[in-house]
Amino acid sequence: MPAVKAKQIDTPSEEGDPGNAVELKRTLTLWNGVALVVGSIIGSGIFVSPKGVLAEAGSVGMAIVVWAGCGLISLVGALCYAELGTTITRSGGDYAYILEAFGPFLAFLQLWVNLIIIRPTAQAIVALTFAYYFLQPFFSTCDPPENAIRLLAALCITLLTFINVASVKLATRVQDFFTLAKLFALVFIIIAGLVKIAQGETEYFQDAFQGTSTNVGSISLAFYSGLFAYAGW
Repeated sequence: MPAVKAKQIDTPSEEGDPGNAVELKRTLTLWNGVALVVGSIIGSGIFVSPKGVLAEAGSVGMAIVVWAGCGLISLVGALCYAELGTTITRSGGDYAYILEAFGPFLAFLQLWVNLIIIRPTAQAIVALTFAYYFLQPFFSTCDPPENAIRLLAALCITLLTFINVASVKLATRVQDFFTLAKLFALVFIIIAGLVKIAQGETEYFQDAFQGTSTNVGSISLAFYSGLFAYAGW
């Protein structure tokens, strides 16, 4: 998420004397805000999850069922968040809602786990996936070396962190670029799939449920992979 710079302004103190206060400087345009929201909702996990869903589901038909189920779960979650947002009108997201419902201790735990574990691991997964896909063409006969993947992923995270710290405008430009890139990539994949279906390549839909996994754990992992892509709600 792009950084937001602070600026110092003169404001009256409680006694009426002018004092110094710090507030966030508004530098994001409407397009930047739209790109930020769209880029957050359509996360890069969409390019990671399909393989896991199909592998754990065991068949094309079950994979489609899993994707539909994940979409339904995410829709219900989004509606719940919409109601919470209109009922508890304070900033902070999950922290504010848990603080209101369960008190400061559990709210702090949620915030701590989110900042220390959930967000960093999600970024690490996306960075590692990007590094693997980037290096794969250079190793056509084998998988890329693990150390090379980790090093490139670390460099990507470091570079993006520096950009967010150094310049809000540059960070928004990077966000805009990657949002457009994700949208174009998804549109290209969808159109390519529709073209292949129109050309008669529908063999995967014949006996679509053949080989479906009957293991509850595998189906659960398939849903987990699907929900990782839907996490933007």
